[in-house]
Amino acid sequence: MRAFLAVVPPPQVVDALLDHVGPRRDALAAEGLWRWTRPEHLHLTLAFLPDLAEWREEELLESGAGYAARQDPLELRLVGAGAFPDPGGARVLWAGVEESVPGTLGSWSKGLRAVASHAGAGVDGTRFSPHVTVARASGRPHPAGHLLQALDTLRTPPWRAEEVVLIGSHLGQGPGGTPRYETRHTWEIGSS
Repeated sequence: MRAFLAVVPPPQVVDALLDHVGPRRDALAAEGLWRWTRPEHLHLTLAFLPDLAEWREEELLESGAGYAARQDPLELRLVGAGAFPDPGGARVLWAGVEESVPGTLGSWSKGLRAVASHAGAGVDGTRFSPHVTVARASGRPHPAGHLLQALDTLRTPPWRAEEVVLIGSHLGQGPGGTPRYETRHTWEIGSS
């Protein structure tokens, strides 16, 4: 199973993000250059698990609960925008993440990747960069500098990250051939 460990923004933050992105998304809809992330898919990935065997999931759940319980909740806010790999030829548009304690999300990512690896899950080794994906290029990369200038003023209300979620990703099973996400488990941060 494809899965990921993530922090999911609360509804009021998703609404603020959508209010900010909406006019740009609507203005560009006719061009069809971008596939905008559905609201229920907005999340901050801490660890991507391209191959989580179901029989390994129970060990991951136990280890993940212990790891999450030892962490402290963190205040987050979505701010600014960027593109991967770069604004001149963007495949992904994203909202940036501001942390009340800089570096904490990177530490969580590293710790959760280690937990998942120890539980026997395949773990993606891509360098961690805290972000929430808001759109993907349809087809080839597109210049996005003008769009990023408009999105860069984003600043959502802050929220307290108190949970890490294990989400299963079922490719092609959602509306229009998008993935279908399934929340498999939620761990409370700082529950020890």
